[in-house]
Amino acid sequence: MTTEDFKKLAPTLPRRPGIYKYMDGDDVILYVGKAKNLKNRLSSYFGEKKHIPYKARTLVKNASYIEYTIVETEHDALLLESTLIKKFQPRYNVQLKDGKSFSYICVKKERFPRVFFTRRVIRDGSTYFGPYTSKFRAKIVLDIVKKLFKLRTCNFHLSEKNIEAGKFKVCLEYHIKNCKGPCEGLEDEAEYLEKITQVKNILNGNLKQVKDYIRSQMALYAGQLQFELAQDFKDKLEAFEDYQAKSTVVSASIKDVDVFSITSDENNAYVNYLKVVNGALINTDTLEVEKKMDESDEHILSISIPHLREKFNSIAPEVVLPMKTVMVDKTLTVTVPQRGDKRKLLELSEKNVMYYLHQKYQQELTRKKKQTSTERILNTMKQDLQMSEIPFHLECFDNSNIQGTNPTASCVVFKNGKPSKKDYRHFKIKTVEGPDDFASMEEVVYRRYNRLVQEGEPLPQLIIIDGGKGQLSSAVKSLKKIGILDKVTIIGIAKKLEEIYFPGDSIPLYINKKSESLKVIQHARNESHRFALKLHRNLRSKNALGTSLTAVPGIGEKTAEKLLKLYGSIERIKKLDKMILEETIGKKNAKSLLKYFKGQAKVENAEEE
Repeated sequence: MTTEDFKKLAPTLPRRPGIYKYMDGDDVILYVGKAKNLKNRLSSYFGEKKHIPYKARTLVKNASYIEYTIVETEHDALLLESTLIKKFQPRYNVQLKDGKSFSYICVKKERFPRVFFTRRVIRDGSTYFGPYTSKFRAKIVLDIVKKLFKLRTCNFHLSEKNIEAGKFKVCLEYHIKNCKGPCEGLEDEAEYLEKITQVKNILNGNLKQVKDYIRSQMALYAGQLQFELAQDFKDKLEAFEDYQAKSTVVSASIKDVDVFSITSDENNAYVNYLKVVNGALINTDTLEVEKKMDESDEHILSISIPHLREKFNSIAPEVVLPMKTVMVDKTLTVTVPQRGDKRKLLELSEKNVMYYLHQKYQQELTRKKKQTSTERILNTMKQDLQMSEIPFHLECFDNSNIQGTNPTASCVVFKNGKPSKKDYRHFKIKTVEGPDDFASMEEVVYRRYNRLVQEGEPLPQLIIIDGGKGQLSSAVKSLKKIGILDKVTIIGIAKKLEEIYFPGDSIPLYINKKSESLKVIQHARNESHRFALKLHRNLRSKNALGTSLTAVPGIGEKTAEKLLKLYGSIERIKKLDKMILEETIGKKNAKSLLKYFKGQAKVENAEEE
């Protein structure tokens, strides 16, 4: 996935919590990540390369596209990320192998219910609160509950018959005033159940009395100058205010359900699907349905649900829908929730389908804007240059030589008004002796288009020559020789006054300096100059180094090239050990080279004296 691909996607990304999935060309998940702000997080993968880790750059390079799902909170994003990683084991994620599930607080279904921490959800009628992403947070909540309500921790079967028979005795917890002794009938069941009701209220998010209690304890210990204990309660208050008792991503009260929502316009409908297994959201998808007639949302849902369930191999016995719909499978339970966890899941599905629609609209808008801009510029260029075709494909040539050495040329290619760098070509001048720009241009243009014609490759609509009438005439000679002059438009651009020359016309064309078409021509000219100069400098540098080495008796061009390729510079070669040189170029050549370097050093020392 390229930066350009992301720029098209960026305007559609929400600034909301969620998870994102990098997908490859075969729709396989490469990486799952979570984000507090999806737009900011995904943008961080496409900044300056030096700030992006190698692993992230490799991930982006191998990905074809990105999918994302929004959730209510960062906490929910963490849970969904964990669920997806465990299920799909993506290549670029840290593999989760500890097998741990989420943490819950259980209010046990029994006489004098216990409240305890657990990782197992047993569907025996007990009430589970969570999940908690941190065991530490869950333990803090439990600790506060125990301090507030003095609940039992033993696992005795406190039936009325057993208590009356005196089968149990109070334990240490009673003596240190952490329990009121229901095992010996010292606490009334109704009073105990009232405390359990309050515990459930707190775990459901009614935290005011808990906060008041912590603040009072914090103030008490601070007043007694017991600052460590006061700090302990302050930490608990901060953690308690930060924790979230319930989650829409994983719910202990929901087992296996499929959640569907729909939105539609005149031509299409969009059905979002959430797959929930064992209370965990493990997959999402959005299906586009093209309307043939004026089908209702209910009808489209009824035919989309079997398709999506089959696609994701769902065997959930219940579907959650925004409206009553006739199901093909009569065994399915249809729920249209008004409140509770299922309603939250439905709202989440509705948000995702709306974001999908918004993203689709923005992408279409961006595509149209880009297309309109490109077409406008190229049409302007066609009119300015009086062409018969729109120049979707243009090529520009430039020569480069300094003081007649290492003559080179370049050909840069623009497609749809943008550089196509993979199609750029360098040329070393082969048939021209000395600094002859006209002859060099004739050679390069001939080599380029003679090869394209022989290989059956498409020709550009426009050829630009960086230079005045002389260079243009040389290029025209080559096109006539190949027989394609009437198939392309060719122009020359002189650098000083930006004059545009046409073959056979001595009077130049002046395009408005603010014209968008002139800016594209100038861009192509500057690119060709830069590209030609790059090769010229490399050759000049290489030849300068090579000449110094080939002055040594016995060292030819291939040996010099081998040494420079291995060690980079003559200064490094001078510092090499004799044995290393012998292994690289042989004893005889190594001896000659060392002797030459020694003689050079004597001359340099004598000059300094």
